[in-house]
Amino acid sequence: MSALDDLPLILEPEELEPLLGTEGLLVVDVCRAECYAEDHIPGAIHIDYNQIVAANPPAHGLLPETGYLEQLFSASGIGNDTHVVAYDDEGGGKSARLLWTLEAMGHTKFSLLNGGFHSWASEGHPQEEKAATPTPANFKANFNQGPVADADYINQALNKPNLALVDARTRDEYEGNRLMAARGGHIPGAKNWDWMELKDNAHNQRLKPAEELRQALVERGVSPDNEVVVYCHTHHRSSLTYIALKALGYSQLKGYPGSWSDWGNRTDTPIEE
Repeated sequence: MSALDDLPLILEPEELEPLLGTEGLLVVDVCRAECYAEDHIPGAIHIDYNQIVAANPPAHGLLPETGYLEQLFSASGIGNDTHVVAYDDEGGGKSARLLWTLEAMGHTKFSLLNGGFHSWASEGHPQEEKAATPTPANFKANFNQGPVADADYINQALNKPNLALVDARTRDEYEGNRLMAARGGHIPGAKNWDWMELKDNAHNQRLKPAEELRQALVERGVSPDNEVVVYCHTHHRSSLTYIALKALGYSQLKGYPGSWSDWGNRTDTPIEE
């Protein structure tokens, strides 16, 4: 039995450190390039966030083409059996988006470093400056529609009693007071849960304890029995919401690439303010 077989979805720095260098484990840094160049987890390879999103203006944060992602992940050293541990320097949005993208490509062996580089560096774990050179692998995608929602899917599901929509933007964006698309507001019926409310800044930007997250979901009427679709403006912030819900046992779960930059710029989608 491999030491990687039972790794949790949310991985603590003290759990990761003794595994560094283990065959089959790849640590992926999704920090800003200048931060990676200064310091990173030993052996971590770097993927820039812009490499894992696509755009079709005015919509941004779209899912790139499958063939492109196959090439990117293969060149980065991610094979179909690789266990990926992802982290960033902003509390989890970018690294969670990488994991969501991997899942959409049929890859399920992954973990999010809880607190990312903040927790790793602040708690005295080793760092290095030298950039790691990826060992190319062979990543073969098997597109998985399960984690992916689009505007048509949501439009058709709006009247389903089991649907729960979670909007990870700020309250001002949710209410339409801050306009970042042609139209402001939110998808009808969506509950607002600002992604910043998931993070515990007193503990190096880790996710808050599971019981606190569950209580916040109860307050919003979001149950593990629901089919949940999460979104923000581009499915950057809501990717952390996606991974947090997945860790809490939510199994009917989707993210909306493009999110409000798509929905709010269309003319065939209903909105509430």
